[in-house]
Amino acid sequence: MDEEKLLIRIAEMYYQEDKNQSQIAKELNIHRTTISRLLKRSREEGVVQITINYDKSTSYSLEQTLEQRFGLTKAVVIPVAPELSRQQKEHFLGKAASDYFLEYIKDGMKVGFSWGHALAAMVEEMGSRELKNVLCLPMIGGPSGKLASEYHVNTIAYAASKKLGCSALLIDSPAITETTELRTALMMNSFNQELSKLWQELEVAVFGIGSPSLSANDVWQGFYGKEVIKDLETKGIAGDVLSRFFDTAGKSVKSSLDDRIIGLTMEQLKKVPQRIGIAESKEKVGSIHAALLGGILTTLVTTEETAKEILLLD
Repeated sequence: MDEEKLLIRIAEMYYQEDKNQSQIAKELNIHRTTISRLLKRSREEGVVQITINYDKSTSYSLEQTLEQRFGLTKAVVIPVAPELSRQQKEHFLGKAASDYFLEYIKDGMKVGFSWGHALAAMVEEMGSRELKNVLCLPMIGGPSGKLASEYHVNTIAYAASKKLGCSALLIDSPAITETTELRTALMMNSFNQELSKLWQELEVAVFGIGSPSLSANDVWQGFYGKEVIKDLETKGIAGDVLSRFFDTAGKSVKSSLDDRIIGLTMEQLKKVPQRIGIAESKEKVGSIHAALLGGILTTLVTTEETAKEILLLD
């Protein structure tokens, strides 16, 4: 298959058949980075034309209302057609998040990342920059083989560092240890000691927002396991950030995981000056609203339809 036909086939699989890049790469036996490059080229060359018809003033008004109501530094609200698939919405959300992030990031900053779909989409859509002395850090441990590698915090932090022309540190510890004693022991090693100190110096934190409404989701099931999710269902959880859970008012809720997590605490996260939360969907409206009430984020990147639903709750 020549490259022009390949370009069209990949575009069909991604935009019409709702297949993700990993699935396309496996099916066509092509490296994932090639898929990403060809998808970008298909948009640049007009093979794929994405048209959004909307009144810009609506998004701007929603941004202002969110900023004023929740004391946000910035709200980024993007219009997307409701009939788009989740993957397509993630593409647009990731582009908006990366554009804002690139405007904000400066030489010398330390940036922390979490894991998941939203972060992977952001880094995938990120343009290249050449920044000096920027350091990309994972803010939580890895999923111990329970999560697709493209959504792993190390993958995201490393990919971001390549786009920014800077360095990254990768974590070699699980996000959630089997016991409290194991967490204590792992946090004593020199690397985790260094990482823990760097967490105190973060200037930017970028993260997704989890929702118990998606507890049947393969990512949640894979990361936490059915037993933990069942336990959380009894605690009135509204959502989570970095596996730290909160209620409908955005107040922290103690869970059985807290003493076993290798990652930032909610208190540490709230000390980071710029906290960018990226999330959208009907299922996450309550979780995002609670995170806003709790002052967990300073910047929200979401879709117009989600923003409207959030404001209806307030």
